[in-house]
Amino acid sequence: MDNNAIEKINDTDVEGAIEAILFAAGHPITYAKLGESLEMFEAQVKKKVLAFAERYNKDTARGIMLLAFEDSCQLCTKEQYLPLIKEALGIRKGGNLSASSLEVLAIIAYNEPVTRAFIDTVRKVDSAYVVNSLCEKNLIEACGRLDVPGRPHIYRTTPTFLRCFGIDSLEQLPYIDIPRAPSEGEIIPLDIEVPTPRSKNDGLDEIMGENSQEINEEQSEENGEI
Repeated sequence: MDNNAIEKINDTDVEGAIEAILFAAGHPITYAKLGESLEMFEAQVKKKVLAFAERYNKDTARGIMLLAFEDSCQLCTKEQYLPLIKEALGIRKGGNLSASSLEVLAIIAYNEPVTRAFIDTVRKVDSAYVVNSLCEKNLIEACGRLDVPGRPHIYRTTPTFLRCFGIDSLEQLPYIDIPRAPSEGEIIPLDIEVPTPRSKNDGLDEIMGENSQEINEEQSEENGEI
């Protein structure tokens, strides 16, 4: 790419163009794709988006926010306006995730990648239905197989999970207490310790429950995006 091409658009125009593209798209756009459109290098676009997002999201009067992920970014509505959005658009389908779904999501998010056997061990109940349901909603995904007899799938959260809960990375999840050691005879797949359940949740419900943002099967309704 010609270095002179980078100077074609000033900073204000770049931010305006990024906002317009993301608003029109309604879904995540990669920095590489933005770079192609703006005739800029991918790394430069990402740097500008991160700086833009920091200022953009400080404006409390806005009804939308700019989420910047590892390789993409997206505009989405703020969670507190979801009831009004649903009422205005006549959205009746969908509902909050069940307690069991939130529980499985929390286990995966704090320990990924994990096998279903690991999840079952933590919950002490079969989790096949919940895991399959979360995969269908694209909140988790199989990311390989464990190299042991049976070669079970291992699971991780997806970018959709981050968007739905309004976070940029898993590092923004609430802090979990020091994990306990497995009890005698207990098998912990992947050699990952299990975090101690917290009596008061200490913020986990706020992100994993109240911020679930009415996930449903319609991708267009996911996270209250417009």
